[in-house]
Amino acid sequence: MAFPEDLKAHLETGVTTVCRCWSVVRGDGVSFGFTDHDEGLAFGGTTFVPDSGMTAAAIQSGTGLAVDNTEAVGVLSDASLSEADILAGRFDGAEVTAWLVNWRDVAQRVVLFRGSIGEVKRGGGAFQAELRGLAEALNQPMGRVYQTPCAAVLGDAECGFDTGASGFFAEVAVESVEDRKRFTFTSLGTFADRWFEKGRFTVLDGSAEGLVAVVKNDRRRTSDRMVEIWESLGAEVSLGDTVRIEAGCDKRAATCRDKFANFVNFRGFPHIPGEDWLMAYPSSARPSDGGSRQR
Repeated sequence: MAFPEDLKAHLETGVTTVCRCWSVVRGDGVSFGFTDHDEGLAFGGTTFVPDSGMTAAAIQSGTGLAVDNTEAVGVLSDASLSEADILAGRFDGAEVTAWLVNWRDVAQRVVLFRGSIGEVKRGGGAFQAELRGLAEALNQPMGRVYQTPCAAVLGDAECGFDTGASGFFAEVAVESVEDRKRFTFTSLGTFADRWFEKGRFTVLDGSAEGLVAVVKNDRRRTSDRMVEIWESLGAEVSLGDTVRIEAGCDKRAATCRDKFANFVNFRGFPHIPGEDWLMAYPSSARPSDGGSRQR
């Protein structure tokens, strides 16, 4: 991106009126604007408030594919960045954009950083957030891995299965909750035992609205059903809150075929010989005619 000529001319005067602004957009669409100027600014449909106490360290960047990074430090506030929202994970992966702005003429600005929030630390009424640059998305394995289980995620583009299909999800009200991770329901009796294990658990309303977890255990009992997620949710779930539970997939070929009738999109290699085959040796006790091992 070319550096704006008007802002460059302003910086060359030697007497500048510049500040920094940050916008934060969470995954649920909620956005925030902050500035280290002593008055509020607005541009691009975002209002940048000065009372957050938010500051940023120097940005490290390069011309190659190395990951640009910096960090932001600020004061926790119920009006902006609350500790409850950070604990709930609502800011995990949020998009961040930082500008250098001439506060006398906000049209004179340039983007200094664009990326996402990584690890967040909090304590003493403040937070410290790691900011990861766009190159972070390239820092992941590429290509396919030859493995027996499916490599796709249920419902993604590679899987192609519609998790909203009838019989594969339920939206129910919470009837009891323990430690924000164990829930009981009496209205899920039509689903087979363990139907939702490894499935997605999403809170649709209440204080924990938008939080997502993965089902660890799903057990039918005599009069109700107990659904347990792997980790406690980051916010309280009250009785009567609505949750959506989707059928789970254990990545096995048999499950893809029999439970979801989606074997044509299976992204694993179920017929790869196991370690016992690699260690096998000729024996007259079993056939060694080179025929199929899938008998």
